[in-house]
Amino acid sequence: MAGAYARHVENHSLPRTAAFFDLDKTVIAKSSTLTFSKSFYQGGLINRRAALRTAYTQFVFLVGGADHDQMERMREYLSGLCRGWNVQQVKEIVAETLHDLIDPIIYEEAASLIEEHHTAGRDVVIVSTSGAEVVEPIGELLGADRVVATRMVVGEDGCFTGEVEYYAYGPTKAEAVRELAESEGYDLDRSYAYSDSATDLPLLEAVGHPHAVNPDRALRREALAREWPILDFHRPVRLKQRIPVPPRPALVAAAAVGAAAATAGIVWFANRRRPTA
Repeated sequence: MAGAYARHVENHSLPRTAAFFDLDKTVIAKSSTLTFSKSFYQGGLINRRAALRTAYTQFVFLVGGADHDQMERMREYLSGLCRGWNVQQVKEIVAETLHDLIDPIIYEEAASLIEEHHTAGRDVVIVSTSGAEVVEPIGELLGADRVVATRMVVGEDGCFTGEVEYYAYGPTKAEAVRELAESEGYDLDRSYAYSDSATDLPLLEAVGHPHAVNPDRALRREALAREWPILDFHRPVRLKQRIPVPPRPALVAAAAVGAAAATAGIVWFANRRRPTA
């Protein structure tokens, strides 16, 4: 793992701890839901006009972030857009295009940080406003232990009704984290959280080690005022192209093997140089 971020992670024993990651612009460089708009268009779920509108929404999201009002408008728009979509078809499209669309936009720094938390014995939880049908496969790709995501109501016909069953946004993210802490035995005071948006202040405030990642203006102000660490993630990379960080026991074992090999080499060389009696 990059040394610049290794120092932010400490190893702890019991009680259990966790690291909570926002997804969009924290772990991946774009909006997870809007990234699939072209695939949904090709699959016949949305028309060209809707595809262009989601592309524009993605642009606004990337350039300026999204405040509370923008997130609410985005929620209403996406809820109406997905009304009538067949859930199984959505899952199949996501599964077919996941590696092509999401793998290249995962931040190297975030992937390394996730590995570090796992190495420290800490659960990794993705907490995202995007829909579960999108977030759960991404969480599996990242090796997350759990996922908290928005859930849409599904009708008896297997299609979205357009209604929202659970909206993982703002204070509800923090509530979900506290419920998980109670059910899983996490010590939140010793747990970590990462987000890019001021809308996730309740989430960050719920843990003892909050971090602002690529923060918007409002979150940057809060982070500076509260002396929270500010991290800059800017290197998207495919997971297969990364050099994974081996678990610490493996590092120790590798060092021991290397030392033994070096010692054996020195002994062999000395015996070669010793005069024959």
